[in-house]
Amino acid sequence: MSIYNNNYKIIVGMSGGVDSSVTAALLKESGYRIDALFMKNWEEDDINECTSKKDYDDAKRVCKKLGIKMHLVNFSDSYWELVFKSFIKGLKQGITPNPDIFCNKEIKFKQFLKYGLSLGYDKVATGHYAKIEKINNLYTLNKPHDKIKDQTYFLYMLNQNILKSILFPLSDIDKKDVKKFAKSLDIEVSRKKESMGICFIGKKKFTSFIRKYIKPNPGLICDKHNIALGNHNGLFNYTIGQRKGIKIGGKQNYQNKPWFVAEKDLKNNKLIISQDENDLLFNGEIILEDVNWISKRINNNYTKCTVRFRHGGNLVDCKIINSSNKQKIKLNGFERAISLGQSAVFYTDNQCLGGGIIKLKC
Repeated sequence: MSIYNNNYKIIVGMSGGVDSSVTAALLKESGYRIDALFMKNWEEDDINECTSKKDYDDAKRVCKKLGIKMHLVNFSDSYWELVFKSFIKGLKQGITPNPDIFCNKEIKFKQFLKYGLSLGYDKVATGHYAKIEKINNLYTLNKPHDKIKDQTYFLYMLNQNILKSILFPLSDIDKKDVKKFAKSLDIEVSRKKESMGICFIGKKKFTSFIRKYIKPNPGLICDKHNIALGNHNGLFNYTIGQRKGIKIGGKQNYQNKPWFVAEKDLKNNKLIISQDENDLLFNGEIILEDVNWISKRINNNYTKCTVRFRHGGNLVDCKIINSSNKQKIKLNGFERAISLGQSAVFYTDNQCLGGGIIKLKC
């Protein structure tokens, strides 16, 4: 904690979970002047659909235990306009967008940061597992000590102005030690399970939630030879590589093997399924859009690095073939189940360089 200026006045983004709670406790224990902020990003109509009320109560109890003030700010309108509408638009198009990445960009590190600085705080801090370093007057985003919990994939859209104003106090701490510290504080969230999936849905099933916003558009389920095998109820219900929920039983003249989603034919509204794992592998060129470079633009064609297509996914060797806003990359190895709308995030060793949205596979 000594890398930070002890005179900093810091506001901590509290989620009601163990990571943000320990972040606040560590900063206070180290002598910083801190307050907390809970972001309400969703207007829930059904209390069973959204966990924000319980999360808020948990965060409030932790702040009371730590003796710090907590602000409550409603960013739900901004979330709807800047994150959720684009998410729904992408699903309607049959692609696989990641709303948590855009929530980090537009809400947690734009709206929250702007709000915190406007109140006179010097820095904002969150419980993300990532590390910020300053090298030659440039801030870099790096993998944390706990590589299993590495969250840089979700943070690749951050820029220099953001990185200079935020802190990640958990950067050098293992998750197991975070849990131990939380238990030593005797705070209830030390026993709380980690949230999974899209941040505002909670445990509610994704399909039943999203059908409130997307009208199903039925179409054919076909094999890779365009032989019809069944019907789907909307391409938004499926992701590349998915096995469960296809509802195609044993078929005559096919192997007794599981089916999985191999492709989405967006033009013809067809779901292409396969029993051959090789149909999921890809090693061609990928066109990206909305590319963001964290520290500096990659100016040299054919820059070698590695790329990751999902949080916790494999790092694949690749070459970057230009530096326009629509970047092209060439994979030097195979990767499984790459979907349009996903993010491709670049790395060299421990440093996250940036990334972009997958527009086209060719």
